[in-house]
Amino acid sequence: MSSTHAHTEALLDELRRLCPGRVSTTPPDRVAYARDLWPRGLIGIAAGEVAPHPPDAVVWPTSTREVSEIVRACARAGTPIVPFGAGSGVCGGALPLHGGIVVDLKRMRRMVALDAPAGAATFEAGILGDHLEHELNRRGYTMGHFPSSIMCSTFGGWLAARSAGQLSTRYGKIEDMCRALTFVDGTGEIHELESGGTPDLVQLVLGSEGTLGLITQATCTIHPLPETRLYRGWSFPRVAAGCEAMRRLLQRGLRPAVVRLYDELDSFLNRRGGHAQESVPPVSVGTALEDWLAMLRPSGRAGDWKRRAISVALARPDLVNRVAGALLPYAQSGCLLVLGFEGERTLAEAEARAASVELERAGGTDLGPGPGERWLKNRYAISFRMSKVFDAGAFVDTMEVAASWDRLLDLYTAVRQAISPMAFIMAHFSHAYTDGCSIYFTFAARGGSRGEAERKYDAIWRAGLAAVSRVGATISHHHGVGLSKAPFMPEEHGEAMAIYRALKDVLDPSQVMNPGKMGL
Repeated sequence: MSSTHAHTEALLDELRRLCPGRVSTTPPDRVAYARDLWPRGLIGIAAGEVAPHPPDAVVWPTSTREVSEIVRACARAGTPIVPFGAGSGVCGGALPLHGGIVVDLKRMRRMVALDAPAGAATFEAGILGDHLEHELNRRGYTMGHFPSSIMCSTFGGWLAARSAGQLSTRYGKIEDMCRALTFVDGTGEIHELESGGTPDLVQLVLGSEGTLGLITQATCTIHPLPETRLYRGWSFPRVAAGCEAMRRLLQRGLRPAVVRLYDELDSFLNRRGGHAQESVPPVSVGTALEDWLAMLRPSGRAGDWKRRAISVALARPDLVNRVAGALLPYAQSGCLLVLGFEGERTLAEAEARAASVELERAGGTDLGPGPGERWLKNRYAISFRMSKVFDAGAFVDTMEVAASWDRLLDLYTAVRQAISPMAFIMAHFSHAYTDGCSIYFTFAARGGSRGEAERKYDAIWRAGLAAVSRVGATISHHHGVGLSKAPFMPEEHGEAMAIYRALKDVLDPSQVMNPGKMGL
């Protein structure tokens, strides 16, 4: 037996003592925890590489004390630790690049406390988002945090990546909700942190993606379930007009639960029946491409025409984007804006009336409740319908960035120009605040062989994030950084990266916590 193997076996024996019956080294478990949903990794999986970065073992703790002991054991052994929620991340943040131990927190899934007078609830980090919301709903409350991945992401994952829910304009992002958290650093020490201090250590831990330690539970603000929900659709002639309307709403002091503007292409591709009232929000790039290409469909039928057409179109994204840019100004379909208010009935109705006045002044056309209500009903669909593009031998990904209002349109133009020659691209604007807004770009392309696809994928991200940096925007709003955005961390944060590295040296002196992520 080699010394390295003996060293690993000694650590595994210690972990089995700490967590009896909850340590696995079986091939199925190691394969299952070898990846997350980073689309670049999915390219490799489609080519047959099912477990690019298998961990040495997976362990399932059931308490903060067990997490502390696991970290102490791994730190003594110098063995990497990768925290794991539900594996739904799209940036490679949960990949065990250097093997080591994956710590899956999903057995830590209790509601610890509900303090109704304080408007707060405490949950363990491993609870799935959908289960968390159901626990609150049963008691008449909501956290107001609804990411598209709510059914397959955990509370701890939200905290680790500074997640944003679809209703963040009203309720805030997860870092706005978090009041306190329990955190195990890279030495195994347990910290009880409260927000609002100087410095605010809670904010230093949130978004660190497991590079400083593991969050085991947290206390967040909760709200009574809304008495009413008022959702409807509006149409604006162009992106610029819609963005200006959003800015005016937010800076007037209105707080819609949802304000989402789809660009001309995104809106046009998803019209149904040619009637504005039948507009529905986008469901996937694959569906959008089917609709777009149906206009060019030759006579006659072919069994898998749609799949082949998508594949052909993704091979020439520059042409598709140019044709769209040339035709859409004459399509008169406009840009769809989904707007929703919720809460106490009288206040929600008053805000909705004030918003209608403001949107009409900004040149909007009221489409009635249909588009808004359909968005609310189908708002999680996109998470389950992205496979069409991969089925066509291509890849699809999203790039969520953000900027202040004065830079927002420059950001939109710059990223589109950077990516359009290489990928089919569309976008929507959401997560709007008084000072700025996020843009959520969706792009798809075909790369041929695995190597060609990975090179094209990397080129798209380099070009897109370089454009973001040139405009002076931020490279991530809510998906995190992981591996996909890590190369641009020093460019965006400059000397602040030295502070981050110093913080890691203090909290994780053995450098075992999720190594290689976040630009470290």
